[in-house]
Amino acid sequence: MDETLRVLLWFLLAGIGLLIVSSVVLWWFESSRRLTRGLLRALGKPADAIVYDLGGQKAAGLDFSAGDMAVLWDSGKQGLVFTFDEIDGAELIVDEKIVARTQKGETRRVMDETYPNASRVILRLMFDDVETPEFEVELFGQMSPNPVHPKTAADAVRLGRKWLSHVDAVIKRPATVRARPAGEDHDADDTADD
Repeated sequence: MDETLRVLLWFLLAGIGLLIVSSVVLWWFESSRRLTRGLLRALGKPADAIVYDLGGQKAAGLDFSAGDMAVLWDSGKQGLVFTFDEIDGAELIVDEKIVARTQKGETRRVMDETYPNASRVILRLMFDDVETPEFEVELFGQMSPNPVHPKTAADAVRLGRKWLSHVDAVIKRPATVRARPAGEDHDADDTADD
């Protein structure tokens, strides 16, 4: 009886240990955390503004101090970093219709509605890049229980409007340097110019 109790205790402890390890692994590999870590690697510091598309395993982040925007896809395994002068503009698309836009050389097209009954809200970022001219982030559509996603279409539209304001301010800044692959060292561009 004593031996049986000891074996049961070991099984119980092993089960608790396995539960703890699996919980930590699930927490570590959760989509928004992986994308946040990817943005940290790409920008070299935590992003000042982040927008997620967990359904598409994508994210975009802005670094206001360095003047960079990182876009990631494939759960953060691939991405690009653009300088602010390479950002061409952004559009907010609600149910397949462009409702707001900001683009270089154009007057900002603002929106006057919050679209509370929309079924899909997308933020399209546009770049002066031949290979990656656009990057779309779905803000609302596929419902996600993750707290990083807007809960309503109106919240998604507000988030999209905030990002349009960021991009509008960014494209009015003076020009800087060229884009580099995500994760490339910031100092590599500086030493290449010397």
